[in-house]
Amino acid sequence: MESINSPNDLMMTIQRVKVGMRKKELNSNKERIFRFIQTNPGCYLRQIRNELDLSMGSVQYHSYQLQKGGKITSTRQGLYKLHFQSGAFQEHEKALLQVLNQETPREIILFIVDQRYPTQTDIVKKLGISAPSINWHVRRLIDLNLIDEVREGKFKRYKLRDNSIDSRYIVELLKKHHPNLWSKWSSRLVEMFLSLSEAEENK
Repeated sequence: MESINSPNDLMMTIQRVKVGMRKKELNSNKERIFRFIQTNPGCYLRQIRNELDLSMGSVQYHSYQLQKGGKITSTRQGLYKLHFQSGAFQEHEKALLQVLNQETPREIILFIVDQRYPTQTDIVKKLGISAPSINWHVRRLIDLNLIDEVREGKFKRYKLRDNSIDSRYIVELLKKHHPNLWSKWSSRLVEMFLSLSEAEENK
């Protein structure tokens, strides 16, 4: 054990202990943030701050260090910067996880899966949100290459984009990366997708 021969030695020892404790705390917070991003892909800084009870400055600092070190990547969506573990997802997976992390676009995707070919009016009635708001979210989903818009006379209908995602794929992403959502909606989704599977088999 280090010997202390004077008040100055004591002060230096206390300072070194404080520095060591601070480094451990920084490393611990950095690891907590990395693990949160791993288990909550597509999360944003405010979400990390609230869930881990950290200051925004700490979250910003560590997320910057993680990205600089190649541990995570980020993509901007409107006012938010969404974070993912590096190398874990393809671009269309990131796009879908962004949607599954937000209530309104998630409900639109699930309704399209359930109804298969709904009109914009159908979506408005189901979600109880104004047509301009639904139109804005639908435009984003189209821009993310998740759905296609098909004109049928005076109506616009929507479907999942071919060869990109399907109902089973959505289920797997929910189960793996959003277990809380899966737990909440599993009965509803299983019933929905079993019905779709039966319809596909009877074609």
